[in-house]
Amino acid sequence: MKTVSFKIVMALLLVVSFVYLACNKKELNVPPVTVTELSYFKTESEFRRAAIGAYASIIDYYSAANHGGGSAGTGGSSMFEIWFKPADDISTTNTKGDVWEYFGGLDPSASKLDQAYRSSYILIGRANKVIVKLREADPAIFVTSGLRETIEGEMLFLRSFAHYMLWNLFGTAPVDTIVVTSQDQIGLPSSKGNELLDQAITDLTKAIAQLPESWPESETGRITKNAALGLLGKVQVFKASSEKNPAAYQSAVDAFNQISGLSLTADFYDNFKEETENNSESLFEFQAGKNISGNGGNTWLANDACDCGTAGTSFQMFYEGSNGGSSNGIWRPTPKLISAFEAGDPRMEVTIDPDPATPRKFIKYVVGGDKTDGSPEISINNFRILRYADVLLLKAEAILKSGGSKSDAIAAINEVRTRARNGGTVPADFSTAETDETTIMQWIMDERLRELAGEGQRWFDLRRWHMAGYITLDNAFFGSLNPGDMEFDAKYLYFPIPLTETSRNVNIIQNPGY
Repeated sequence: MKTVSFKIVMALLLVVSFVYLACNKKELNVPPVTVTELSYFKTESEFRRAAIGAYASIIDYYSAANHGGGSAGTGGSSMFEIWFKPADDISTTNTKGDVWEYFGGLDPSASKLDQAYRSSYILIGRANKVIVKLREADPAIFVTSGLRETIEGEMLFLRSFAHYMLWNLFGTAPVDTIVVTSQDQIGLPSSKGNELLDQAITDLTKAIAQLPESWPESETGRITKNAALGLLGKVQVFKASSEKNPAAYQSAVDAFNQISGLSLTADFYDNFKEETENNSESLFEFQAGKNISGNGGNTWLANDACDCGTAGTSFQMFYEGSNGGSSNGIWRPTPKLISAFEAGDPRMEVTIDPDPATPRKFIKYVVGGDKTDGSPEISINNFRILRYADVLLLKAEAILKSGGSKSDAIAAINEVRTRARNGGTVPADFSTAETDETTIMQWIMDERLRELAGEGQRWFDLRRWHMAGYITLDNAFFGSLNPGDMEFDAKYLYFPIPLTETSRNVNIIQNPGY
């Protein structure tokens, strides 16, 4: 569970929110409120608060609030809809993945795209600001040994995460490692190829050497060396699959092999309950909390205007309730996902409502989610951004595709399956004697579908596997669809760059087909 000290610090973000006006290129002309940047960053305590302010930007990815206003494509409120709904594990129609209906109405003016793009650069801007100020600061102000380097490592991780998200959503976007101090620095060009991932790899490699193995209990939830190693390996797997590059897969294996001290929880569902947060399987979580200012549990405000942090609320809203918080209704498991579980797999009953007499619902993050007042709109349940089961399955893929031992790759899959059956017999281990690469890769893809269902991983996996040629995102892949359903268009591997960005920056190139 979260400790009181870190939650309180997260809740006091208004103390430093004014500092970051200078971080956002769009807010360069906003006057200071009470304290200017020149008078800040003078003490270790101020750097600590600034670092937490950067962490808080992550709420924009997982909050139930639509900070950009309006709707994108299919309605609803949260921007994470744009990477949850296209996948083949979630549907509002209860018949298939929503990739067709979702992309069909999506255009560069969609507010959720603007929100995702803008929020990524707010996170990057805050991290950049702290990094620059750390490097300018007098070392003598840091009374805690190594803290200066540690905070820089945290900021490098956060900047990497934002660049990783931009690559998965848009494919191309400016690589941003600067703090704007003059007009000629505005208007960074679009990235080419995998430059976003390359920057993330550079940053994470540096961060690993600077981050601690663990934090004191009072600061549980802050970024560790394991978190950076896990994200580094993940980014390298994504780069390798998109480039069909065995060497990059081997780099991922090397990163994963350095992770230490983690283990799968005995109970699969401990990864989705508030009372078992930050456990042995967790590499990085969003530290959700409730509003403490006396304004109630207002989960609809952006973090810049609210002293609350809520993430679990989002999943409860979209997975239950009268309409799931979306104009198109509750997000339900697809028939493909339901049929992917073997009879008797214990993960099934804690992922999907076991009652077959009613339309099926997701219960992951909902049952045991520890709602604060019985409402699906309020929860203090952390969202698990990166957990060890995800890492193990990525490691299996990296071993397989780098030409490593097939039995070692299968053993990593079986570690996930062993935990899943929890002393039972299903799902049984796969045979480590299997040598067919296509068969083993299919095992990995299917296991990621079952293990990570409804967690927002699936679309990112599908698009990179399509790039690699392991699958084809067509009607056959998504299942039996009605004649006349549109074929998968290659442009849907990338979301359109928001109109707000292409109109203000002539160096931004719109993705093809939009």
